Amino acid sequence: MARKTQKAATSTTLGNLGIAPYKEKKGEEYMNADQKAHFRNILETWKKQLMEEVDRTVNHMQDEAANFPDPVDRASQEEEFSLELRTRDRERKLLKKISGSIQEIDDDEYGYCESCGVEIGIRRLEARPTANLCIDCKTLAEIKEKQLGK
Repeated sequence: MARKTQKAATSTTLGNLGIAPYKEKKGEEYMNADQKAHFRNILETWKKQLMEEVDRTVNHMQDEAANFPDPVDRASQEEEFSLELRTRDRERKLLKKISGSIQEIDDDEYGYCESCGVEIGIRRLEARPTANLCIDCKTLAEIKEKQLGK
């Protein structure tokens, strides 16, 4: 069941970017040139898509900015802009993570857990291309986070 869910998540992430999942070859070395190129493509496509969203938001806010005399209309517009800005702030942080992952590819460090050094895995990276922890270390980190109440 977990495998089916992970596969669905992978196809959704890659599907949104228009990229087919990587087909591993038997006996293939982990994070070889083909795999690095695949993940670089995913990350750069995702980055480009997010940058286009940022541009659309700026244009939308400039085009839609109006000084409504009605306080309800003005409040509604301010709420809409506030929501857009919060979304863009999250995307800005994501862009930073994407750039970090691209740098890890350049430094031959991509795809390995920052905590324990094991392979993160192709499918996990396709589902979350900016992952920097293996599933075991991520699970432990989440448990610790819950216990500390953060």
